[in-house]
Amino acid sequence: MDVYRLLYPMRTYIVVAGRGDETNVMAADWVTVLSHEPTLIGVAISPKRFTWELVKRYREFVVSVPSVEMLDDVWVAGTKHGPGKLRETSFELVPSGSIETPSIGNALANLECRVVDERDYGDHTFFVGEVIGFSYSKKAFPSGKPHLGAGFLAHLSWMDFVTFSNKIYRPGKGR
Repeated sequence: MDVYRLLYPMRTYIVVAGRGDETNVMAADWVTVLSHEPTLIGVAISPKRFTWELVKRYREFVVSVPSVEMLDDVWVAGTKHGPGKLRETSFELVPSGSIETPSIGNALANLECRVVDERDYGDHTFFVGEVIGFSYSKKAFPSGKPHLGAGFLAHLSWMDFVTFSNKIYRPGKGR
């Protein structure tokens, strides 16, 4: 058993890196918030991935939040290699507001990051990015809060994904 799977299900994201014809996308579950002020997020990427090479070269990346409707594209981004896989997806690359790496226009949200640190841990590099720009769907985040019916995607295991129900639990309110 892969012990890290005990932490699943985990939200699934798309990491975008590169520019122009060498833009690449990669599915990633290992993304986390590190700081509120400044807003820092981290992503673990294997040096075996083309995305790793592009993040190292350009020192920026975008973390896009896909919806369940994008599942087939997420699967391509997570199982195929190299920039050619973009032609197999319906990701709509659009200019980002603060960096040269494009965002995914049909994603629920995009966080535009400049690399501020990186460390190698085992077989992955952990890239820390400062969020310097963002975009989001107002339908997915009304009043600045996620709408669970928007279809946020989480990875359960290998080919199994889930989304969230609209039931919200609060402490002390019973189940």
